[in-house]
Amino acid sequence: MSILLINGSPNKNGNTVKLAGALLEGKEYDTLHLVDYKIYSYGQEYEDDQFMEVIEKMKQADMIVLGSPLYWHSMSGSVRNLLDRSYGVVSEETFQGKKMFFVFQGASPTKEQMAAGNYTVGRYAALYGMDYQGMVTNKTEAQKLAKKI
Repeated sequence: MSILLINGSPNKNGNTVKLAGALLEGKEYDTLHLVDYKIYSYGQEYEDDQFMEVIEKMKQADMIVLGSPLYWHSMSGSVRNLLDRSYGVVSEETFQGKKMFFVFQGASPTKEQMAAGNYTVGRYAALYGMDYQGMVTNKTEAQKLAKKI
């Protein structure tokens, strides 16, 4: 099974990646750092946009782990951009049957913030045919959800 970790944090070795590592412990996986890609906002069209490159990497994976730190009460802008840009471009069957996990961490999130993130990623996964496995917010949850891999 090929696994793709999409890191939505600008920190390539930060808490988001570490928590994803706890979920994926003992598994081989590739990491895509969104900070390395130019993904413009929904509605913008530039020749150097790399959105479709990321989508192609997602298509090739059997399982996607989307990771984001909690910034300003929500997921990072790079993750939000990825989700927003999919609308109208990615067909509803594109990721059919792929497993998806969400790694969402922050210093002191509220239950409302966590619920909003979980809802958003769950809806994204459902819209594009993925089997949403759940959200990881700490190491204990990572170890528990790792059993679903």
